[in-house]
Amino acid sequence: MIAIVRKAAIITLSKNASLFYKSIFKKLFGNLISISCYSVLDGSVNKIDKADIFIVSTDAFDSINDCEKFIPQNVPKIELNVEFTIQNIDTLMKIPKGTCAYFVNLSEIMVRECIARLSQLGVNHINFIPCFPGSIPGKSCNLAITAGEGRYAPDEAENIIDLGDRIPDTNTIVETALRLKLDYLLEKEHFKEYFNSIATSNYNFNQIFGRSLNMESQFEILMEIIDAGIIGVNESGTVISYNSKAAEITGINQKQVINKSAGSCLHFLPFAECKTTERKITNRLVKFKDVDINATIAPVIRGNKYIGAFATIQKFTEEEYKQHNFRMQLLSKGHTAKYTFNDITGESDTIKRACAIAKKMAKNNSAVLITGESGTGKELFAQAIHNESDRNNNPFIAINCAAMPDNLLESELFGYEEGAFTGARRGGKLGLFEFAHKGSIFLDEVEGMSPALQIKLLRVLQEREIMRVGGDRIISVDVRIIAASNETLEDLVADGVFRSDLYYRLNTLPIEIPPLRERGGDIMLLFENIKKELNGYFTLSAEVKNAFMAHDWKGNVRELHNYVEYLTYLDKPYISYEDLPKSFHKRITPLKSRGHDKDLDVSLLKKIAGNKLDDYTLVLGILYDGYKSKKSLGRLSIAEKAQNSGHYLTQQEVRSILYDLSNLGLVKISQGRGGSKINDKGIRAYNNL
Repeated sequence: MIAIVRKAAIITLSKNASLFYKSIFKKLFGNLISISCYSVLDGSVNKIDKADIFIVSTDAFDSINDCEKFIPQNVPKIELNVEFTIQNIDTLMKIPKGTCAYFVNLSEIMVRECIARLSQLGVNHINFIPCFPGSIPGKSCNLAITAGEGRYAPDEAENIIDLGDRIPDTNTIVETALRLKLDYLLEKEHFKEYFNSIATSNYNFNQIFGRSLNMESQFEILMEIIDAGIIGVNESGTVISYNSKAAEITGINQKQVINKSAGSCLHFLPFAECKTTERKITNRLVKFKDVDINATIAPVIRGNKYIGAFATIQKFTEEEYKQHNFRMQLLSKGHTAKYTFNDITGESDTIKRACAIAKKMAKNNSAVLITGESGTGKELFAQAIHNESDRNNNPFIAINCAAMPDNLLESELFGYEEGAFTGARRGGKLGLFEFAHKGSIFLDEVEGMSPALQIKLLRVLQEREIMRVGGDRIISVDVRIIAASNETLEDLVADGVFRSDLYYRLNTLPIEIPPLRERGGDIMLLFENIKKELNGYFTLSAEVKNAFMAHDWKGNVRELHNYVEYLTYLDKPYISYEDLPKSFHKRITPLKSRGHDKDLDVSLLKKIAGNKLDDYTLVLGILYDGYKSKKSLGRLSIAEKAQNSGHYLTQQEVRSILYDLSNLGLVKISQGRGGSKINDKGIRAYNNL
């Protein structure tokens, strides 16, 4: 883009002076200004062309009226004041004290002005004799001092020190730069060198000016450091500040907005509203060129008067990312997933199948529902799923929904605003859903949620939005929900305890973790791993190993861990059957791991069924018929078939029978609508009955 060249006119008494000043201004401002020179003595002042600014020396005209005859009205005029240089002063200070010297210049006024100025600058040791054309010095001196007018020195002055023409002072240069809107040049090194060369007693001005330049420089640096768009306007709405980040966000470069009206070039920002109300506008979402921008505008008030405003702008997506980083920083360490699928121990087909399904589901962002008995490792699977997903670098937060009161659970999950309730923390609190943004949240025992909280959770799943307790602002969150339950949620839905719409949302990706009793050789594999972790040094008798394989393990891996810990603390090198705790002896089991002893299967079934053996046999027979027709059957279907055969069984009785048959390893109960199926062991037991 071609730079605009400003026009300046310099008017002096003599032509040589105007040419001298022109050389200085050109050296400072370069090609950004074009300069025309005019002199009163040669008459060129009578033919002045148009200019953006007129720089007039103090000796050019005798009065203001004379000045107005030659210079157009309504055009900025600057008085050209001149000053000695530091080098001039250094030269004069070397002259011996008491020396008599002519001071030579064009007129008496100019001579006396120079002598007075030198006195102000500390040159008081020389006896100056005024000397100008037509004057008669009252004393004869051997030395003459002049500021570029040595030709007027008396003949008796054998030595002449010519200080050269005085140069424009700081005020003249700064005002010229401001008038021509070139003040940004004042920070350039050659300007600083020029100012430093001037001999001045204006200490206060220089200090303030230097401080102003320094503060302006720091402000510009700060503008570029801040990771947000910064736009400043003055009281009339003209853009005075605009950093590179603002240009990046809006796609409008600096030259298109600086010194332009914000109402025209940045119309999407409510500067006019801010000026009218004189109040801060916070987090206003505006749209420009299909980009959502979050804007905050603060008025600048001085002396109860509006003098401008500053806006900070940021792309909404960037703001959301920044808030996510803030959450990550606020989040204490520990909310991470430690375990992966490599930490899941097991060689059985059932656990391998569960892991294979979970790995596939990990790549999806839909909700996961993990079901299984208590102690089977549902949180272990949840952490492994998180670490296998694309969210693995973000938070993993686990919370037990049945472990705290309903109102406390709500405030923990959704957060609250300041003053939402008695005892609420000042400033409010972020909820776990906000903390888990971009990550995963594990809701263990999700069935423990009240109906009201179930509705709020459903909204999170459907809309990806939350609202804090006591708040009125919708907050978008990107969280993957992994829920777990010890109960059969389908039954709770049927009983009206759990919302069906929430169940189907959570059950998008179901995973069932097999109980320990169905994992065969994994029992002893896990046993050895836990013993190693606890630094246990003991061996088990064959009888104890058989007992472990035959145990029902209702507490699953957690129960196994407890027994290994107990045996470790016994501090015995060899564990016999008698060393097992009494609670272990009271439990009878089954199971698949006991092998395929058909007599054992039948005897255990008779022992558990007692006087209801016929009911158990009937259910096995109905499942066997379903097996032959390749159908799985639900509790309702089994109850209806039992009634058709002349036996009345409630769904609850069918459920209890199926549970016992499953514990014996005779049937397989599927979660959800999968129904129940008889297996090979069940078929053998049924045939033997």
